[in-house]
Amino acid sequence: MRAYRFDQLASLDDLTLHDEPTPQPQRGEVLIKIDSVSLNYRDLSLVLGSYVGPSRPGLIPCSDAAGEIAAVGEGVTAFKPGDRVISAFHPRWFGGRPPASAGRETYGSGSDGWLAEYKVVSQEAVVRLPDALSFEEGATLPCAAVTAWTALSGQVPIRAGQTVLTLGTGGVSIFALQLAKAAGARVIATTSSAAKAERLTALGADQVVNYAEIADWGRHVKKDLTGGLGVDCVVEVGGPATVTQSLTAVRWGGEVVLIGFLTQDNPGIDYFHLKASGAVVRAIGVGDRAALEDLVRTVSQTGIKPVIDKVFSFGEVRQAFEHLQAARHIGKIVVKVRG
Repeated sequence: MRAYRFDQLASLDDLTLHDEPTPQPQRGEVLIKIDSVSLNYRDLSLVLGSYVGPSRPGLIPCSDAAGEIAAVGEGVTAFKPGDRVISAFHPRWFGGRPPASAGRETYGSGSDGWLAEYKVVSQEAVVRLPDALSFEEGATLPCAAVTAWTALSGQVPIRAGQTVLTLGTGGVSIFALQLAKAAGARVIATTSSAAKAERLTALGADQVVNYAEIADWGRHVKKDLTGGLGVDCVVEVGGPATVTQSLTAVRWGGEVVLIGFLTQDNPGIDYFHLKASGAVVRAIGVGDRAALEDLVRTVSQTGIKPVIDKVFSFGEVRQAFEHLQAARHIGKIVVKVRG
């Protein structure tokens, strides 16, 4: 089989294609013929040296994939050859508190990922792909969609009539917009582009704030768009340079859900601003298998269609990463391994 590996973690030039033996499933395992892989910012951050967790070079990158069961090992009862499946971001986090080993086992940083033609995993590390979704669409769900789902379904899940603030047009933010609207919530979205603002509106955003034109967008959201009340939930993907604005935009008792680190500038958080916001600040790391199953069921029942910006061929992997790095996309970037 063919597989991509980052031989070093320094630049995209270190991404190389290798010919390797096709793995074979052992007891309790399944062999997956991978059809599609989607990219996440964490995949790029690993190469650029900005990933927040531990990582090591030489691994196959990417955590999100969809494919078909090619063979099963002894004792496998959950799947049979021909079944369509998608990967779980955390292969051994099935529910409850994450296992202590979760970080060491994460695809692309602690263990080999999915940017290959075949992969063997435990039958517990994949879930069934609904018939209504293509392989390309299914590959977008494991990280970005589950992260958005986890952000909106905390101890007090978002309900109809509440307000959610999303930042930008990346995969997590677009899924959060779609899921929040499906729940009947109001969505305020931010962007820096008039063209992207039009797309966000078409996807259902109730208001769009151009942060390039309104520097103090957190105050604008709270004072002008929510009548001084603030939003119920901020899906905070920006990181150090945006979290202060998010704390300004949230209502007392609302949630700021810490997800991403798209910005590297770190001015520090004002403790008194944090306390005065009255917000619950919750950090999440995607979600468990149960969250993936809930998310897949919700997407299937509501008819949500993942937004795919562009599909690249298996031979265009470097171009796919460069497209992600350019940050002009809306939704997800997919690599088609087959065909």
